[in-house]
Amino acid sequence: VIIASLTISAILVFFIVPLTIVFFIYLTNISLLIYQRNSELEADPLSNVWDRARKTIASFWDIYARIWHGYELHGVENLPEGPGILVYYHGAIPIDYLYFLSRLFLWKKRLCLSVADNFVFRLPGLKLLLAVTGVIPGTREECLVALKNGYLVSVSPGGVREALFSDESYQLIWGNRKGFAQVALDAKVPIIPMYTQNVREGYRMFKERRFFRQLYESTRLPFIPPYGGLPVKFRTYIGKPIPYDPNITTEELAEKVSYLSLQNRATYFAFSYTCKFLFSFQTKTAVQALIRKHQTLPGNMWKALLERFDKRRK
Repeated sequence: VIIASLTISAILVFFIVPLTIVFFIYLTNISLLIYQRNSELEADPLSNVWDRARKTIASFWDIYARIWHGYELHGVENLPEGPGILVYYHGAIPIDYLYFLSRLFLWKKRLCLSVADNFVFRLPGLKLLLAVTGVIPGTREECLVALKNGYLVSVSPGGVREALFSDESYQLIWGNRKGFAQVALDAKVPIIPMYTQNVREGYRMFKERRFFRQLYESTRLPFIPPYGGLPVKFRTYIGKPIPYDPNITTEELAEKVSYLSLQNRATYFAFSYTCKFLFSFQTKTAVQALIRKHQTLPGNMWKALLERFDKRRK
């Protein structure tokens, strides 16, 4: 009985926060269904008539973000007034991205459409929530229509693979994905890099992954459960935009953004002050110096927790 109790307690400690987040997400969808029925809404989920509901949802998640992760958002001024593509590093779970969406809507009343993996649309009971919050498939056509209509569109080139198999070293796992660069060229819009500090210290995946990697590659389903949920400090940094250049190729643009995202996870604080790091390929020594100054690599949970009380960073 004691062993069983300890085992159950350990499981709860490891998974209670991720499960709580899942519970709140489904509760949000139920609230939207009730709101839709009571208001007899049949309008397009992206229309302004849903803004009241979106504000309520955003307020709830923003309060959660402030309390649990002391969430901060920096660099909003770097977002273009018109359309653009946000490119971000994908943590074990994209809770930091949910925080970003919420605060962006509260601050700017702006909806950012989110490219999601196909399996997300197969999750039961989330159809209305996905529609109202602007989650879209990652097809070229969907993205171009959204950008043509003036929306920001966000994408994580690493996607589920990066969420499952990256770790506290914050390695990008993009493979050969260059679709986001092609869309940016076709739509003639800038690309904006984004990164959240300590996202891997908040939520992690288990180390033993060979079997799960083979399972994912064959099924494209994320079978590995995230664990953690420590109330570490989260800061999202939005870097300077990479402007559309009609003379650059898709491959060059993808390479530039990949480098910027690498810089972003190591020098997130510097991105808020200067755009030099966006376009000038710094020497290895300079990059390492910035990494040592701004990010603990590999990530450290205890230091990330202590940053909640580091007034100097505020």
